[in-house]
Amino acid sequence: MKVSALTGDDNYFEDFSVGQTWRHARGKTVTEMDGVLLTHLVMNTAQAHFNEDMASKTPFEHIIVFGGVVASIVIGLASQDTAENALRELGLDGVRFKVPTRHGDTLYATTEVVAVEDGDRDDAGIVTFKHTGMNHKGEEVCEATRTVLVKRRSHWADR
Repeated sequence: MKVSALTGDDNYFEDFSVGQTWRHARGKTVTEMDGVLLTHLVMNTAQAHFNEDMASKTPFEHIIVFGGVVASIVIGLASQDTAENALRELGLDGVRFKVPTRHGDTLYATTEVVAVEDGDRDDAGIVTFKHTGMNHKGEEVCEATRTVLVKRRSHWADR
């Protein structure tokens, strides 16, 4: 598995091929600000995200981070390699949460290219990525399939 570098030079449509995988260079530690403030901003008031007393009596034992925040962090970590030349986000499917994320967990991302399609545009093609998020313990916390319209080098690189 390739470890990514911070570059926009090798992520045009032509650079992606089915089966290609890499581990993204960045990680992010989930803070209370991420887990509480952002969850409140989207008006998710589920007790599992805010009520430590109630959560202490569940199998989770502590409050857990809202899945929307976890997925956003993981996809954000992958964006350095998958969004630099994106023209449009076309879809986000198959979002699954496998292990609870807690404040203080550090998240990392890997990506696999699962489909590459020419589409009907001369300036861009369609790439489908499977993003996987892991915590600092190596546990898979989430996965999501994301479809993106990506610039073609042959059209955009010299502009």
